[in-house]
Amino acid sequence: MKLTVLGFLGGYPSNGNATSSYLLESDGFHLLIDCGSGALLSLEEVFDPLKLDAVILTHYHHDHTADVGVLQYYWQLHDERYDQRVLPIYGHSQDSVNFNGLDWPQSTQKIAYHPDKVLSIGPFKISFLKMQHPVPTFGLRITESKTGKVVVFTADTAYFSKLTGFAQNADLLMTDTNFFADKKGKKWHMTSTESGQLAKDANVKSLLLTHLPAVGDLNQLKQEAKQAAGDELPVQLASRHLKIEI
Repeated sequence: MKLTVLGFLGGYPSNGNATSSYLLESDGFHLLIDCGSGALLSLEEVFDPLKLDAVILTHYHHDHTADVGVLQYYWQLHDERYDQRVLPIYGHSQDSVNFNGLDWPQSTQKIAYHPDKVLSIGPFKISFLKMQHPVPTFGLRITESKTGKVVVFTADTAYFSKLTGFAQNADLLMTDTNFFADKKGKKWHMTSTESGQLAKDANVKSLLLTHLPAVGDLNQLKQEAKQAAGDELPVQLASRHLKIEI
């Protein structure tokens, strides 16, 4: 498997960087995970959007879905379409308005995933965990069928204990790390130290900090997570077009 970070900021794009979006590839299959603001431009720089095989959305906040509409136009309006298929977009159906908007004529087709069932998409098996966030949000545990390797994406969430079992022994854990360690009060996202502790407790092989704040010293954020995770665990900051072989 190969992961390419297309967008990694939380809330809004900044300094030419997009919000949440990731391209996961295996055996010639290309899965887009979330499609935030600026994601389509970032994708065009590394891969032909018309060759996507599927899209999956963790939830419908704009920083994860803002470019879905323009991706639909891209597929609808391009003369270079390779065939007449439409692009499947997988999302949950607990928000009917946003879910129904995933259909677009001659472009995309909505497909509901069921959070209590394993979903097969191409070479991937995906299981879900409901996150702690103001809207229905589902983390993804993605297993490459051929190798058994696992990528876990928390999507947006506050820390809670079930995350540890969900992320257990993952080859790559991608955590919502929107806050520095000193964040006080109610949190709908994790802090740097919570991400690091989760990675340690879940015995993952590597940690990618993403859904990052647009301001502040991100090296400090990384060091805080690293201190909690322990010296043995590789910790990376997400960055534009970062590629990770899994």
